[in-house]
Amino acid sequence: MTDTLLKTVLVTGGAGYVGSALVPVLLQEGYQVKVLDLYLYGDDVLPPIREHPNLQEIKGDIRDRKLLEKVVPGSDAVIHLACISNDPSFELDPELGKSINYDAFVQLVKVAKDGGVKRFIYASSSSVYGIKDEPNVTEDLRLKPLTEYSRYKALCEEVLLRERSLGFTVLILRPSTVCGYSPRMRLDLTVNILTNYAINNGRIKVFGGEQMRPNIHMDDVVRVYREALQWPAAAIDGKIYNVGYQNYKVREIAEMVRNVIGHQVQIETIPTDDNRSYHVSSERIRRELGFTANRKVEDAVRDLQKAFAENRIPNPMTDDRYYNIRRMQRLKLR
Repeated sequence: MTDTLLKTVLVTGGAGYVGSALVPVLLQEGYQVKVLDLYLYGDDVLPPIREHPNLQEIKGDIRDRKLLEKVVPGSDAVIHLACISNDPSFELDPELGKSINYDAFVQLVKVAKDGGVKRFIYASSSSVYGIKDEPNVTEDLRLKPLTEYSRYKALCEEVLLRERSLGFTVLILRPSTVCGYSPRMRLDLTVNILTNYAINNGRIKVFGGEQMRPNIHMDDVVRVYREALQWPAAAIDGKIYNVGYQNYKVREIAEMVRNVIGHQVQIETIPTDDNRSYHVSSERIRRELGFTANRKVEDAVRDLQKAFAENRIPNPMTDDRYYNIRRMQRLKLR
């Protein structure tokens, strides 16, 4: 059942990894949905719902203020997913990354607030914490972003909180690393990488292995955005929540993948200088809003195994649409 005050939702990045899984769910829930996306990874991620009467697709750049001023008004809520989405992708072209992840965000928030948007939900990242020694990383800890990607994620949080006002409800979510199948598949995220190699190469390479990684299944991250549209404004306004489920060492994830796919899969460990490690607590969102993730890493591996078997992820080793860096390098995005 939709919130009667929030009927039309703009999803930036709605043709992305999370967006392409979220948009069909929002349509099913009865929302009018506008998708704003560059469609860098193909125009074919939303065909099953393309003719849905409540869906409007806009192919465009969130850096285009005139486009935002045309598209955003009339939206009751914004779920902002669009960004250069991880450290390696951002580092390809830091100026490009800043223009999309920060500069465009500042103007999007302004246009949304001026355009009558009632609720703005921002997908930040658990990477804003950096390396932590604490046994559980909670929302109260000081942020220590280690990279430009995570620094701008943290700065966007500050921008959004400053714009919070009566009638403009803001919510910041810091999801863990998402795993599992999506119509716009990514094979450059930890669980998905390891599963792809286990199935299609028979060998997993683990770089380091002792780093702790927080994970969340695609179904659960979709559910948190859906519920974020339905929670009372008074309960979420100005709040920040970690959204994750299981925290595992990369080595443990590799072993889980092998247990699901088969013990013939070989695991090779390679030294790395990537020491980012954190154990994220999602206790606050459970305590305050009753949200608990419930699908496991193993579920994501099984979902991917089924998708590979049904040929829903063709040419997984060579097609650059599954790999953000490869696609960005080929398209020379500016």
